[in-house]
Amino acid sequence: MKTLVTLLLFFFIQLTFAQAYSGKGDVKFQVGANFQNNGTGIMGSLDFGLGENISVGIASAYLLGVDKVRDLDGNEEPFADFEDRFDLRARFNANLGNVINVDENFDVYPGLYISMKNFGGHLGARYFFTSGFGVFTEFSVPFAKYNTDTLTPAEKLHNQFSVNLGASFNI
Repeated sequence: MKTLVTLLLFFFIQLTFAQAYSGKGDVKFQVGANFQNNGTGIMGSLDFGLGENISVGIASAYLLGVDKVRDLDGNEEPFADFEDRFDLRARFNANLGNVINVDENFDVYPGLYISMKNFGGHLGARYFFTSGFGVFTEFSVPFAKYNTDTLTPAEKLHNQFSVNLGASFNI
């Protein structure tokens, strides 16, 4: 019984030390699922805290759930190529958790990114259950696409609204 009480007390103490963003020197790693039209895949990001509310990082996504795509006439085409399935982004975040002050374990981070396919923005939120583990969600949308022609369905991958869900870790 004493062991159980000690473990529960330790768990609750750990919850009180969880913090979603701690400022300069903070490092977050996130991994999760990426959902968008005509594709589902995996994503990862790594963010580095530069100041009290500013972080920069990189993010990448690869779509696994793309077997065939439809052309503009509705015909199925062969598999999307690697360059259509993969995207790499440099990103900037404004970490607003301490500004909105909902909970010290909760962070909201709007931001901008520049990728291999476009320039866009994202809105994310994360919640930490312990000092090292939490969950996150992100919504991304392109503002300007590099290819201004009519996009093929394969080119639309990573050039559209997407949602990411997954786990977040303090490093």
